[in-house]
Amino acid sequence: MIRVIIEREIAEGLEEFYESAIADLLGVMANAGGYQSDESLVDFHRPNHYVVVTRWVDEAAWNRWYGSSERQELLDVIRPFLLDQEKFTVLRQLIFHRNQSSA
Repeated sequence: MIRVIIEREIAEGLEEFYESAIADLLGVMANAGGYQSDESLVDFHRPNHYVVVTRWVDEAAWNRWYGSSERQELLDVIRPFLLDQEKFTVLRQLIFHRNQSSA
């Protein structure tokens, strides 16, 4: 499983339009192969800084969605609201093993 963090800076005054458009994008993404979940957040101290955290079965599933025509069409809708390029961080989970011995 991987997580992808997507960060976007939205032009002031366009937050409501962005939030409506991103709801549509996330609805379509939920049907993408390998998609598991998402969470949409806005920075408490920087209200124009939006973060979406998504979970995917693997990086291949994310890459298929990232390059899909559906995503590109939906991004065309939100692109006018962006102050800069989206920032992506792809993360894999670390697995730690712990010996459970009785004391």
